[in-house]
Amino acid sequence: MSIQESSFTAIKSPGFDNKLRESDIAKVESNAVGESHTVGHAGTRRNIKSRHAQMIAIGGTVGTGLFLGIGQALAIGGPGFVLVAYCLTSILVYGIVTAVIEVSTYTPVTGSSMAYYCTRYVSPSLGFALGWLYFYSFGILSAYEITAGSIVINYWPNDVHIAVWVTIFLVVIVALNFSPVGVYAETEFWFASIKVILIIGLLILAFILMLGGGPDHDRLGFRYWNTPGATKEYLVAGGGGRFTAFLYTWVFSGFSFYFGPELIIVTSGEMRNPRKNLPIASKKFFYRLIAFYVLGSLAIGIICSSVADGLTSGAGNANASPWVIAIQNAGITGLPSAVNAGILTSAWSSGNSFLYMSSRSLYSLAVVGNAPKIFTRCNRYGLPVYAVCAASCFSFLAYLSAGSQAGVVFNWFISLTNTAGYTSWILCAIIFVRFRKACSIQGVSVPYKSRIQPYGAWICLFVFTILLLANGFTVFYPGQFTTSGFLTTYLGIPIFVLLWLGHKYTVGRSQPWMLESAHVDLTSGVREVEEEAEFWEQLDAEKKSHQSDRKRWLRKLNVLWE
Repeated sequence: MSIQESSFTAIKSPGFDNKLRESDIAKVESNAVGESHTVGHAGTRRNIKSRHAQMIAIGGTVGTGLFLGIGQALAIGGPGFVLVAYCLTSILVYGIVTAVIEVSTYTPVTGSSMAYYCTRYVSPSLGFALGWLYFYSFGILSAYEITAGSIVINYWPNDVHIAVWVTIFLVVIVALNFSPVGVYAETEFWFASIKVILIIGLLILAFILMLGGGPDHDRLGFRYWNTPGATKEYLVAGGGGRFTAFLYTWVFSGFSFYFGPELIIVTSGEMRNPRKNLPIASKKFFYRLIAFYVLGSLAIGIICSSVADGLTSGAGNANASPWVIAIQNAGITGLPSAVNAGILTSAWSSGNSFLYMSSRSLYSLAVVGNAPKIFTRCNRYGLPVYAVCAASCFSFLAYLSAGSQAGVVFNWFISLTNTAGYTSWILCAIIFVRFRKACSIQGVSVPYKSRIQPYGAWICLFVFTILLLANGFTVFYPGQFTTSGFLTTYLGIPIFVLLWLGHKYTVGRSQPWMLESAHVDLTSGVREVEEEAEFWEQLDAEKKSHQSDRKRWLRKLNVLWE
């Protein structure tokens, strides 16, 4: 007998028989024996499965940056600096992942987001600013990915106006976000799976080309590390130029990682058995960082020269990808189209995820009272329909790219998000530190702790603050300063500060700048979460009792998908 897979919100309470059946699940809300609780009965539903959560976590925000944008980093820094930068950023991002998952595992309530935890554990005003930062950043990035997809598709010659492609992408993405969350999660699972397959395939291809297995049998080895060299100079000569190239590459690398940790937390509010699955996501996230980003940055430095013309062509499609440049140089025909198709689905998938995150960020804001309560209303499928409607409005910004002057306006919208990722990660580290301190002072134990914390959070806080301030550091070099360049790189910081101080000096005047650790709320919702965790554990036990040893063995091999 199979476990019922439909969404439900009831929480198992003491007094139920340990032997669970489908009928038990259906009757939990109406025929509970003893005391029962509901989590989000009129809100979102927990219908994101473990395999969905694991794949969405790494694949959801992997967009065109990893396939196309990394080429710009290679052209400026060289293969050595690219590898070092992506290794450092991977380590730091893992520090953020373990921190936010420790916080969320304690209270994975409906409406979870880092803005929610910031409001609850740090400061209502900071939580307000962070929540609205998420809402508009994710919404704008969704429009950006729609635009990127419409540009990527022009790799194949066609006379179709870009507005038509924008419409097609927009309709599909918005329709998926208006579907029940289980439909969204399943679709995103397969979108992300395509990206994973593409990355793994490209890594294998890079290894083959490295050993001379291409049609031209040219054994590349580490040729491009010797000529033109492992590192490059940028803007100035000598050691200063190499430092500039490295710092630029390091700052730039963050764009390939943005909002991956936050996406895990957003999905936890609709995730099945989050107390079990969130720590699993943390562990597997590390392996995927190594497989996708570290090995990927090493591979492109091996198979593609940092002085290849196509890296800075600005084509926006597969012609600008270092992977495709290497494939074309090796004389492999047909494969560039397949890579471009993979890049296309990456843009589609990322736009889908960013719109989901934008709508859930607004829902989370409304849950804590930082947005109108209408955005907490959900339909019978647990979909926050008004929040999705509001977030979908950002998608129409993609049409600005259809006109030359409108495209300039669209780029200014994008500039609002340039510092959003680093700002978010700094706040994530602060949230964790304050949460840990509150738990220590109040004597509260947490269900999950990472061995690298709290040291990882403090290091991330320090380093990401430097990278945030260095986001546009090259504009301060002699002859490089422009007003538009300065605003484009730093505009997001004053907007965040204005949101924070605006709330503090209006609605939050009676609130402290930072909540006292002894008074932080560590109890609300915890009992319900613990009972829910018990309920899911019994469901899992029932499910496992019907699985064969062969299925368990196969599941161990499914590291990337489950």
